[in-house]
Amino acid sequence: MPSLVAKAREGDARSVARLISLVENGDPALPEVAAAMAPFAGRAQVVGLTGAPGVGKSTTTNELVRALRETGNRVGVLAVDPSSPFTGGAILGDRIRMQDHTADSGVYIRSMSSRGQLGGLSAATPQAVRVLEGAGCDVILVETVGVGQAEVEIASLADTTLVLLAPGMGDAIQAVKAGVLEIADVFVINKADRPGADATYRDIQGMLALGGRGPDEWRPQVVRAIAAKGEGIDDVVAAIGKHRDWLESTGNLRRRREHRASAEISALALGTLRARIGDLSGGTALPLLAARVVDGEIDPHAAAAELVAGL
Repeated sequence: MPSLVAKAREGDARSVARLISLVENGDPALPEVAAAMAPFAGRAQVVGLTGAPGVGKSTTTNELVRALRETGNRVGVLAVDPSSPFTGGAILGDRIRMQDHTADSGVYIRSMSSRGQLGGLSAATPQAVRVLEGAGCDVILVETVGVGQAEVEIASLADTTLVLLAPGMGDAIQAVKAGVLEIADVFVINKADRPGADATYRDIQGMLALGGRGPDEWRPQVVRAIAAKGEGIDDVVAAIGKHRDWLESTGNLRRRREHRASAEISALALGTLRARIGDLSGGTALPLLAARVVDGEIDPHAAAAELVAGL
């Protein structure tokens, strides 16, 4: 393992791939990997891209990689695709859309299946981000699956969250509903050459005008782009940079990362507890408690408390 981590630190793509596979598969060596990568945490800027299916997330990610590489940044990409609820398989389409960068040693692209995880990400994504940080990436782009209104997990992982929209998203009422539109640090109106782009832009600006923000609070940027033609990408990069400067100057970068670490620790702890409860299912404690609940000897809350006490 030390040799594998050392090669990943040098940027060896195969070693990075093996480490992320260990993360995805929940390998017993994962704590050792995490310990080896811990000293390099927090060195990369994590940018999340989310939005409904078909708004152009992968195309925008591809163009962002190109723009970031032109400024000398080493870029990592974690692109999450949905997995089938029937077969468990997934079509990892980002490997097709991002072929332009496959020969660039300064870019590492990893497609990940969501494996049934809700929220737009894979359960392994936070740990995979740490691997890419340890591998020396300056910027890590995390692209979610196509999301709905309530899938906002990316906001707890990214330093800067981009919400991509496309013309035809709906009327002005959709723009003021709670959910994914509330987590944006930067709005990207993609496919801005299509009819309705101006209306979408006005709806988002109107939504932002309704929100009360203090003079020191961040006001999300709204940027137009045509990612398929590479237009507007420099404006997106500039908006990301502006948000990064605000985070650093206000101390919010540290607070966001502490929140991210808290969420990661909680998820790992809950995973451990679920595994222990699963082990109990094969024993006698849980079946006996279930029988007592059915017989009316004990209520479910008391049974749950007794089960937890026994862990």
